[in-house]
Amino acid sequence: MRSEVITVRTGSRATVRDITAEAQEFVSGQGDGLLHVFVPHATAGVAIIETGAGSDDDLLTALDDVLPTDDRWRHRHGAPGHGRDHVMPAFVAPYATLPVLDGRIALGTWQSICLVDPNGDNPTRHVRFSFLPAR
Repeated sequence: MRSEVITVRTGSRATVRDITAEAQEFVSGQGDGLLHVFVPHATAGVAIIETGAGSDDDLLTALDDVLPTDDRWRHRHGAPGHGRDHVMPAFVAPYATLPVLDGRIALGTWQSICLVDPNGDNPTRHVRFSFLPAR
């Protein structure tokens, strides 16, 4: 298995960051296999969604609707409402596994691999790409 960690700057507010190009660069020329994308953070996730047409902002709005940043959360360190950031990975998992065929990630036409980071208190994230070649 081949594995590599990249650093992604997400900034000081909730964001959905497309990391498809970085993932594709990692698997380019690798043949067939599986790409595993993992975010080793308690307050971030990985989503496979369309970007650029508003879906990324819609995802953040939906997360705000389902997990509001108010004082209901028992986990209270960090910015107000930060407890919801620790619950978010139960809704947007911190990993995804995708097929790779002939060195290309087999995504659908409008699909992108995105880092979802609602936590403005942590502006830098790490993403681990792992490639498991077919036998």
